[in-house]
This record gives sequence, C-alpha cells and structure tokens, in this order.
Amino acid sequence: MMKVLIISDTHRHNENFMKVLERVEPIDMVIHCGDAEGSENEIYFAAKCPLIAVMGNNDFFSDLPREKEICIGDYKVLVVHGHNYYVSAGNETLKREARGRGVDIVMYGHTHRPVVDIEDDLITINPGSLSYPRQEGRRPSYVVMEIDKVGAAHFTLDFL
Repeated sequence: MMKVLIISDTHRHNENFMKVLERVEPIDMVIHCGDAEGSENEIYFAAKCPLIAVMGNNDFFSDLPREKEICIGDYKVLVVHGHNYYVSAGNETLKREARGRGVDIVMYGHTHRPVVDIEDDLITINPGSLSYPRQEGRRPSYVVMEIDKVGAAHFTLDFL
C-alpha cells in the first residue's frame, strides 16, 4: 500500500497545499508537476516525505530537473510540467512522447485544468492547480494515487 499526493502550479501560494495535506495525510510521497516558484523546500518540509518536483515555465533560476522518470510500485512514471510538449493545445504530443519512452503513467501540469485519463497502455494525470484553477467552477484541485495490496494504481481527483 502506498499513497502519493500529486499537485502542480502552486505558484508560491502554499496555503491550499497545507489544507490538502491535513486532509490526505498520511502520505508516502508528493509529486509536484512544476511552477512551485522556489517554494519546493517549504512543500518538502511540510509533507515530511519524499518530494519529486520538476521545473515549470515560471520556475526561473531553478535547479530542478525539466523532467523526471521514476518508478512508483511497478509503474514507470514520467513527470513533466508540460509546456515543452505544448499541453496548452492538448496533451497528444505529451502522450506520444510518453508512449515512445515506454512509461505507464505521465504526470504534468501547466494548464491549471485537471485530467485523469486512463487508457489501456497509458495513464495521463494532470492534478490541475491548487492556487489558480482554470477549469469550469475554478476549484483548486489535486490527485491522490494509491497503490493497493496487489500493486494496482487507483487515482482520485479531488477539490478543495
């Protein structure tokens, strides 16, 4: 059993992240899909667990990686912000890249609009934004990934 909190586009406004933490703790890992704007240490210390974070288009002077490939359970995961894959115009380019790399799950941000798209060969996750949501209703959003006892991943999109 493993519980991963997936967030993006907090833009240095971490109040909602703190609320989400209280709601979903305990967690085993946080994945930040970019645009923390230098507040990744604050997120890391608050979460008290491993943090995987990538650089977003607003993370100027950041030494975070542009993308990261990790394993979560039996799943190979690609974490990117998405702007380098033109996700504002749709996520097909990113999905092609993910399939080409043989990953099981691709996680991204940038659009501030949540996506949980589960296909046979690829799971595509965008947690939306905790600070500046842009989807209809404009509620701050995040995704919780849980690995069950047989190793299967389950995803819950939730809103503040």
